[in-house]
Amino acid sequence: MSGDEGSRTLVVVRHAKAEADGPTDAERRLAESGHVAAAAVGTWLAEQGIVPDHALVSGAVRTLQTWDDIADAAGWDLEPEVEETLYAAGPESALDLVRAVPADVRTLVVVGHNPTMGTLAQLLDDGEGDVEAGNRLALGYPTSATTVLSYDGDWDELADASASVVAFFVGA
Repeated sequence: MSGDEGSRTLVVVRHAKAEADGPTDAERRLAESGHVAAAAVGTWLAEQGIVPDHALVSGAVRTLQTWDDIADAAGWDLEPEVEETLYAAGPESALDLVRAVPADVRTLVVVGHNPTMGTLAQLLDDGEGDVEAGNRLALGYPTSATTVLSYDGDWDELADASASVVAFFVGA
């Protein structure tokens, strides 16, 4: 399917609930409730028929653990691209990382941190997708919040208000 027209799917995930303390912020691990929530996200994504062919994951321990729990629950066997700069990236830098994804990627999952993930999902929302999901997105982006967006175009042209919210979920 390389290079053809058609919709792409972008899944924007905030890491699941982490422990309050760690040796450093980047080394904070998921709390037990975070593991449960991340697994719920994976189950939900599988129910939505989401199967990524690429993933960008922050190098922080809690985002890597979130990815592992999601992928295990969803039944995905995909090694993520660990992107260290995603840890401290603002929304524009995160968007630049998405724009640099190979053109043949059809479904991309990004696992990162707030406020960047929530802001990125809101910036990309064109307001023409699922109204209820868009409204829930606008109310906040708690831990394990997950937004599925549909985008018609090439990754390198992804811009503000260019994708439609298809679904929104928060693992519990």
